[in-house]
Amino acid sequence: MGSLCSLTFQIKRQLPELLTPAKPTPQEKKLLSEIDIQEGLRFQTPFILSYKNDNPSMKQKDPVEVIRDALRRALVYYYPFAGRVRKGSNGKLLVDCNGEGIVFIEADADVTLEQLGDSLQPPCSFLEDFLFDVPGSDDILGTPLLLLQVTRLRCGGFIFALRMNHTMSDAVSLGQFLNAVGEMAQGADEPTVQPVWERGLLDARDPPQVTCTHHEYGKETESHRGSVVATMEQPDLVQRCVYFGPKELMATRAHLSPSLSSTCSTFELITACMWKCRTLSLELDPKEVVRISLVVNARGKKNNLTVPVGFYGNAIGFPGVVTTAEILCKQPLGYAVELVKEAKGKMNKEYIQSCADLMAIRGWPPLTLAGNNFILSDNTRTGVGEVDFGWGRPVVAGPAKSVNLISFYVRDNNQKEKYGILVPICLPFSCVDRFEQELRSLLS
Repeated sequence: MGSLCSLTFQIKRQLPELLTPAKPTPQEKKLLSEIDIQEGLRFQTPFILSYKNDNPSMKQKDPVEVIRDALRRALVYYYPFAGRVRKGSNGKLLVDCNGEGIVFIEADADVTLEQLGDSLQPPCSFLEDFLFDVPGSDDILGTPLLLLQVTRLRCGGFIFALRMNHTMSDAVSLGQFLNAVGEMAQGADEPTVQPVWERGLLDARDPPQVTCTHHEYGKETESHRGSVVATMEQPDLVQRCVYFGPKELMATRAHLSPSLSSTCSTFELITACMWKCRTLSLELDPKEVVRISLVVNARGKKNNLTVPVGFYGNAIGFPGVVTTAEILCKQPLGYAVELVKEAKGKMNKEYIQSCADLMAIRGWPPLTLAGNNFILSDNTRTGVGEVDFGWGRPVVAGPAKSVNLISFYVRDNNQKEKYGILVPICLPFSCVDRFEQELRSLLS
């Protein structure tokens, strides 16, 4: 049963089923890359997409049946998703392409999109209702790589929610797969963009050579005074969400010099704002080292990394910068913006190659959690928000929540003109009021 304040509704689910590819697929083992298998990507990430039913040509069609069939046909091309991640003899992870399938759940809810309102935005209040956590399905090894639930709503709309094993793909790659499913749902015989494995492109060199500084994988095990947010399992973390629309962005940009304001991207501005307000709220020892790591897409000509069209692995890095709590908190917002620019500018072919080499040398280490590392990922241009199963683009689309130390930027499509950006964040409960106070001061 879902409930939020006065909103209560019933969810009726069918038993989970395994969807297998519609045709026989190769039975083989495929190695994942050094980037794929790093400890920092060995987690499950949930996404949620909501759809209205205002396309007259789709009124009589059942979204559950349409999407179920489209998934099976898309898996013929993306057949590794129907396999299982296993550990190889050398400790490196691989995909056993055995065709066992992905988990699919059919459901109905006696509630409308209008009643749900903003509750579907991150952090999604009803995630457990719209994405059932099948017992035993959330391990990284030996379990289905995708878990999906399609829930029909009383208004005729529907919710499409999924959970993905991050060792398989990043958000851009997931968007590619889901758009292929969308094409199949609308009658295509094959995806417009053909999937490409090629994980060896992001493997270590022989011999491996770490040529760049990687603050995101620092060797520190303790912070100066004991990090306030130092573990992914910290029990008192709570979820909040910050909205940045045109008004909020204008107010924040006013804190910058004219020259910096004219060259600062929206991502850089929001990231600097969130990092500074978060650090202020934690009330750290002034000498505490603080880090920010950005999830940066390595694809594209500007990074000089040749990733073929159709590649659906993890082609991301976490370039970071460090400073102290005292300097970050006392300096104007422009200081944080300059550091964010510096981190973002580190990404290029050599950086991601150095990262892969570091993985091989150090045995796929985790991301640094000490030193109050804050990790941010822009999910506004991944293609997930464009996924159309025949009912048009989703109203809400993106990660369903912040994953402890990682905040995801999600595009709010529910705007008639300029879209806004939603930023879910995890904070210790004792820091929430201070964070909101510092944020208000920047947005005023």
